[in-house]
This record gives sequence, C-alpha cells and structure tokens, in this order.
Amino acid sequence: MEGQASRAIPLFRNPTFWFYGTSSMAYGIKDNAFSYLLLIYSNNCLGVPGYLSGLALALAMVWDAFTDPLLGHWSDKSNTRIGRRHPFMYTSLLLLPGGFYALFNPVLAVSGEEAFIYVLITAIIIRTGVTLFEVPCTALLPDLVKDYDERNRWLSLRHLFAWTGGNGIHLINFFFWIGVLEIGSLTFGYGYGFVSPEGYAIYGTVGALVITLVIITASLGTQRLAARLPQPTDTFKISEMFTEMRQIGESLKNRNFAALFLYGLALGAAGGLGAALYLFNVTYFFEFTAQEIALTAVAVLFAPPVASFFAPRIGKKIGKKYGAILCLLARLFLYPIPYIAVLNGFWPELRSGDSLAIYTLFIYTEVVLGIMGGVFLDSMMADIVEDSERKTTRRSEGLFFATRAFAGKFTSASGILGAGIIVSAAGLDVVRSVDQMTMAIRFDIATFFLPLYCALCLLGIGLINLYKIDRESHNANLEALAKRSDPEYDKEIVVDETK
Repeated sequence: MEGQASRAIPLFRNPTFWFYGTSSMAYGIKDNAFSYLLLIYSNNCLGVPGYLSGLALALAMVWDAFTDPLLGHWSDKSNTRIGRRHPFMYTSLLLLPGGFYALFNPVLAVSGEEAFIYVLITAIIIRTGVTLFEVPCTALLPDLVKDYDERNRWLSLRHLFAWTGGNGIHLINFFFWIGVLEIGSLTFGYGYGFVSPEGYAIYGTVGALVITLVIITASLGTQRLAARLPQPTDTFKISEMFTEMRQIGESLKNRNFAALFLYGLALGAAGGLGAALYLFNVTYFFEFTAQEIALTAVAVLFAPPVASFFAPRIGKKIGKKYGAILCLLARLFLYPIPYIAVLNGFWPELRSGDSLAIYTLFIYTEVVLGIMGGVFLDSMMADIVEDSERKTTRRSEGLFFATRAFAGKFTSASGILGAGIIVSAAGLDVVRSVDQMTMAIRFDIATFFLPLYCALCLLGIGLINLYKIDRESHNANLEALAKRSDPEYDKEIVVDETK
C-alpha cells in the first residue's frame, strides 16, 4: 500500500520506525512533570493549596474536552503538501516548549492563591501544545502499519521512549538538581530539595530544550513519508461546523472506541491519583531521600526495554485485549502490598537498605506490567481506525487518538484534584520533613487513597472486556476496505500481507 512503511527494510533499520518511536519523549517529559512534580512543586514552591492545584488542572481539562476532539478531527481532514498531520506538529513548537519552561520558571512574581491563575494558564498552554504534537504524531501509525501484530512492535518502541524520556529527566532531577549524587566522599549536584524553586527551574529549562529538539527531529524525520500518505478529499470547513461536529459524533459512537475511552477515564483517574501522590508517598510515607528516589528511577529505566521485548510476544500469543487485562490485573494485585505491609508492621525498617530494595522491586515489576498494558491498549485504539472507516467511510485516527489523549489528560487533572484533596485531608499541607510524619497520617493517606485507586482500576479493567476487535475481525476490516477501494482486489494478497 502506498505510503505504508516498507516491509523490504528490516524494522530496526527503518528510519521512520525510530523517528516515530522517539517522538513520544516530548509527551513523556510533560506527563512525568504533570503527574509527579506539579502538585508538590506548586504546593511547596508557589504556596498553592493542594485542592487549588487540582482545580487548575480540572478547569484546563474542560478546555481539552472541546479542543482535543476538534483538533484531532481537523488533522484527519487536512490536505497539505506536507501531509495531514505535520502542520499541527510544527505549530506545537509555538506553545509546548515555552509553556513548559514558564511553568517551572515563573515569568511573573506569584505565590499562594494568586499563583493558581498562573498554573491554570500555563497548564492550558502546555496541554494545547501536547494536543497539537502528540495527537497527529501518534495518529500516523494506522497509515504506516496495517498488520495487527506489527502495530504492537511500533507502539512498544513508542512506550519505551516515552518512559525513558520522562523517567530519564526525572532521574537526573533527583540526582543532581533536587537531590545530589554521592560517590564515596565525592558529591555531585546542587541538592536544592523539594521546597526550593531553583531545582525545578533547571528541570523546566532542560525539559523545554529537549521537547523542542524532539518535536523538530520527529517532525522532519517523518515528514517525507507522511507527505506520500493518502490525502482526504473531504477537508475541514469552519463554515460548516455543524457538519463537522456531526461527523465527530458519528465516529465516536463506535462501541469499541467507547470501551477504551471509558477505560481511559477510569484507569486514568486511578493512575493520575497514584502519580500525583507518588512524591508525597515515597518522601513521607516510605521516608526515602531524593537520592534513594533517584535510585528507584535508575531501576525503572530498565523496565521499558523488558516490556518492549515481551509485549509483542504476549500479544501474538493471547491477543491484545487479554494481554492488557492480564498485565493490568497483575499490576493491581501488587500495587497496595507495600502500603499495607508498612501499616501492619510487615515491612522492613523504614530508611533501611532492605526497604529501598524491596520497594524498588515492586515499582520495577509494576512499571513493566503497566507499559505492556499500555502498548496493547494503544494498539487496540489503532485497530479501531479501520473498524470505524468500514462503517463511516472516513479515517478518523486523529479524532480517536485526540479523544484518547483527553482521557490521558484526565489522568493528571483528576489525579491531582483527588490527590490535592487527600494531601489536605491527611494533614500533609503542613508537613515539610519526615520527622513530622506519624503513623496516624500514614493511615489516613492509605485509607483515603488505596480503596479509591483500586476501585477505579477494577472498573477500567472491566471496561476493556467490552472491546470486541481481535486479529480475525481486524483482518476482515482490512479485506473489506481493500475490496471497497479496488474491485479487482485479490484476497490472497491480504492474507500474505497480514501474516
């Protein structure tokens, strides 16, 4: 098929494979910052109460609810000489890097409740920039790769770089900017700590520079092939907005998409809750230092390659849906064990080497399982494109991935909102050192957090089961679309191409 990534080139020697995969580093850096750092940064450095930090992200999400599907649909129906997606990807340079820098390097002197407005505005700028780049870039996949199992390999690489980019800068931050790296009697880094803005400012500057480089490199690297992909004949018309909104509604009525979207909202809220509380928990609940937190990040760096190795093989063996359910259920089983063990006296002594080692093993295993589940679910989303095209005659990959991105943004917004409430309710707003922690505060954190987290995860996993596309039905969709475009289509060709 014209424009599809060539099968004659070995996958790991295909430049498009690498440009597409590494592009996810921009999203990984942003997502890591919003999920793990934003709450503790805005609370400790800007003085924004926890519940207001969450409210800022929740309000930004209202903006996303409108703009994400619209921008995704617009990219589906764009027709330019550089392809459908790339004008949006280049436009993101005007918003995403600058917004990320300004969030951690305030250009205005703000503090306390007035900083709430600043966080809200920069969050909207960053989220819009993410939509402009991440959604069109991800939406290239269904055109680049048609095969049911091959899509898992491409998305495995994408998840590998998303995690490596986000976790890599997270590791450097905790070793050199917020924390320090100690090797014998030598000390490297600034060690500004969690309550000083200087470390976050360096983080924001470096993150913005890396995001800029990734956007430029990935956009230029995929542009030539994207320009050869089929262009839509029915283009986006602002003057016919009612028709455009009707078409968006038609595509989003797909039942398989609804299953994954609702899963994204449920499990995304759970993941956002856990991520937003992560630094509070590891710092105060488990009493790890910044250097020890960085050591767990070192271990997690080895999780994406392992997940990328096993995900395509598991998907080929049992299918994407059951692979996702299996991985996510196993992760959910492991998640609450360290918290329960600490509260019941089964955990090694806090601040001990055994405590750090066992916690790191739990985190490593959970991340491997989580990445594999994410690979399967993204690949399942790509398979919806042909299922929808067969029913609507339109390719809507941008719309689907944009709406999925909204569910992902719901992760950080709802998570920070819930985490901010828990921080305030458990009394963490006034805690600035581990010496101020008590078992009563730990019990309150676990009581507020774990039941809600586990319930949301179970709901999301249950929703995955409503998804019905498997390898056979996907190949049937490809065959039907090929026959529609070419009456002389030979069925045997499809069989050969989808093995």
